[in-house]
Amino acid sequence: MTETMPVTVAEPTERSAIRLRGLTAKTPGRVLVAGVDLDIPGGAVTAIIGSSGSGKTTTALALMGEHRPGVTLSADRRDAEGVRFGYVPQQPSSVLNPALRIGTVLRDIEHAAHRAGHQVSRTEALQRAGFPSDPAMLRRYPHQLSGGQQQRLVIAQALLTNPACLIMDEPTTGQDPVNRAAVLGEIARLAGRGMTVVLLTHDLDAVRAVAQHVIVMADGRVIESGDTGTLQTPTQEQTRALIAAQSRVGGHGSRDRTSARTTAATATRVTLDGVTAGFRTTAVLQNFSLSIAPGECVALVGPSGCGKTTAARVLAGLHPPTAGRVLLDGQPLAGTTRQRTREQVAAIGYVFQDAKAAFDPYRTVWEQIVRGPVRLRGATDQEAAAAAARTALEQVGLDEQITRERPSALSGGEAQRAAIARALAAAPSVLICDEVTTGLDPVAQRRVLDILANLTRAHDLSLLVISHDAAVVDTLADAVVDMACGRRHGGALTAAHR
Repeated sequence: MTETMPVTVAEPTERSAIRLRGLTAKTPGRVLVAGVDLDIPGGAVTAIIGSSGSGKTTTALALMGEHRPGVTLSADRRDAEGVRFGYVPQQPSSVLNPALRIGTVLRDIEHAAHRAGHQVSRTEALQRAGFPSDPAMLRRYPHQLSGGQQQRLVIAQALLTNPACLIMDEPTTGQDPVNRAAVLGEIARLAGRGMTVVLLTHDLDAVRAVAQHVIVMADGRVIESGDTGTLQTPTQEQTRALIAAQSRVGGHGSRDRTSARTTAATATRVTLDGVTAGFRTTAVLQNFSLSIAPGECVALVGPSGCGKTTAARVLAGLHPPTAGRVLLDGQPLAGTTRQRTREQVAAIGYVFQDAKAAFDPYRTVWEQIVRGPVRLRGATDQEAAAAAARTALEQVGLDEQITRERPSALSGGEAQRAAIARALAAAPSVLICDEVTTGLDPVAQRRVLDILANLTRAHDLSLLVISHDAAVVDTLADAVVDMACGRRHGGALTAAHR
């Protein structure tokens, strides 16, 4: 790690809503934050940016006096008297009750908020979060929502409590362009009405659009701060690297698709043939078909809730279809993983959008990565399984020591890369990636995109990508399936999809 001296944020001209001095956060084997000083101005949007694992989420939780399990906090001073906080985490499923319907939870929060004197209505909160006004949606359970819908639901829950300071951790992740714009518009509107907003994000375009102040973190320290003009004239190398990496990802260009299209003409690895699937009486997919060749990447695009993740889960055997077939190398697959052979389950790897929720919280990440080669590929030699795990971690640029922790100790970006490594360690021939770059800083995102592009080109991996990020689709995809209108076309997204 690059050693960087702590930088104290200059006293802002606006009234400081929150002040923190000498924050240190540790786990038994790791220093997460080292001597951070912060001043968060009231009635404005302050963005905290930095690479995955730089300490952004730990610092934001400390503003509220909170911390993750296993983390020890100490601070010389914390001034937040009278500040009522709302918090929107990066992993929305962590605060959604899987046993209760959406409408039930919103009603309970609304009643509690009204008793406390906060008169925001459920309808108003949903509308402000960009949630559709559909009564049928309120009867669903959280697992029946897309990742983007879950994120907006948590934003609505936070708005119901009428907070004075709203902390939002990657609120635009998993959002299609229309809903991303709606979330950013609401952030700007809230700040315009006097709310203090702390935005943790890797989305530098979002920072430029809504933030007045920016704080850059690296290696658990604040290395740079100022108004958003800081992003135009950064003084620190880490800040320049983040900005440059985002520019390179955005201008990466489409991959050479010649080899994949030639292969596609002669072979098909996986097929969804006339699949219908949904929840109870609601069909999310109707007569949906898709095929992917060895060495080909197909991207699914479309608005949140259009069925992208449902299609991927049907392919992986995680959601049984009510009609249609799934084929692997021309052979029909059973509808669920329990009915498939071990070799068939191992052949299709899945990297979930909510990476932390996909890990067992009680086992170390390392144990879970090594488990793939053992259980799915029948590896009896522990050293061989460990070697496969180390190779996968090296591919995604994640230090093995970090994975010796439980998932709760990892940042969102670290957990996302660990999830990719876990899938790669089992050597799948098909890899499903559901919004896998959304929790990554630009440097890590570029590395992951290069890894995935190389796997499809050099190792004939079949890749199914779900993403709202045009740069990701343009970089990886040989073909794009627009699920809003059922069209399949060449790899680059048109301006209408951006």
